[in-house]
Amino acid sequence: MEKKKPYLAVILIQSIYAGMFLVSKAAFDGGMNNFVLVFYRQAAATVLLVPLALFLEWRTAPPLSLVTFCKIFMLSLIGITLSLDINGMALVYTSATLAAAITNCLPVITFFIAVLLRMEALRLKTIVGIAKLVGILICLAGALTLAFYKGPHFKLFCLHQLFDHQHSRTPPSRTSSGDETWIKGCLLMLLSSTFWGLWLVLQGLVLKSYPSKLLFTALQCLLSTFQSFAIAIGVERDPYQWRLGWNLRLLAVAYCGIVVTGVTYYLQAWVIEAKGPVFLAMSTPLTFILTILCSALLLCQVITAGSLLGGLLLIIGLYSVLWGKTREQRMMDGENTNSLPAHHVDQGCTELKVAAAS
Repeated sequence: MEKKKPYLAVILIQSIYAGMFLVSKAAFDGGMNNFVLVFYRQAAATVLLVPLALFLEWRTAPPLSLVTFCKIFMLSLIGITLSLDINGMALVYTSATLAAAITNCLPVITFFIAVLLRMEALRLKTIVGIAKLVGILICLAGALTLAFYKGPHFKLFCLHQLFDHQHSRTPPSRTSSGDETWIKGCLLMLLSSTFWGLWLVLQGLVLKSYPSKLLFTALQCLLSTFQSFAIAIGVERDPYQWRLGWNLRLLAVAYCGIVVTGVTYYLQAWVIEAKGPVFLAMSTPLTFILTILCSALLLCQVITAGSLLGGLLLIIGLYSVLWGKTREQRMMDGENTNSLPAHHVDQGCTELKVAAAS
């Protein structure tokens, strides 16, 4: 049973993310402002994480300099506030299925940004380098397919319209203007993923000067709460949009802010420590599969052949890049192990595990 726990954990993680896309999309279609949802989501995450961070890491945390604080502020602005706000706008224009599909190119986008910043190497004269480049190109083809190709429409058996919408926001029609809206949503989704990937790359640099991970995350959530509030209050002045009753809006806020941020943060850290970051990244396509099924069965959304084909290309591109990255890491680990004295081998393996977990 112990060996099955990481597999059960990644299924739960990806199921939670699929639920995030579905609940958010349902809330937006029900009329909730996406900027307001991001603010409430970050506020809920802050309420959850700040007490935990202060209790667990306050005494051992290093001093927070003004320069480091400014870096964390910019990180939270780019990687959390703007990324989530843009993602919410894209989700209004498109669908939960497309949002889940685009997440498959996040590891590829992150790798590409790392290459541009010269934090990763792309050696085109090796099989590993070619696999990474092919993966990037396939992901690009998948994104273009999602944006520009619709194809035949499929409607699976709809079990139940899970969410009944009052003050519903009419989804864009599939006319020429609707197609333009869909393309705009795809581009916004890619922009959101680019900001997210940039955030993942730059986090490693900031964590070197401020290694308290939980406090680091809680501070980003706190700063993002203020940032997202400033954006939301500037965009939305209708008091109705800010009301939270016992309805779908409260469910979306609680789910995205507490379950997604709190539960998945712990589970992802545990899975990375147990099986490594590549194992977690390879489970990402589960979100796409689960979202397709739930969108069709519970939200009664139409699935297009373009969405299926584009998602498949993104998954193939993801695995191509991950295969190249994994093989490169094994080659580097083998070289490092062979170059170490015998009594240093165990210590080196331990350090590699710690590095993967971080």
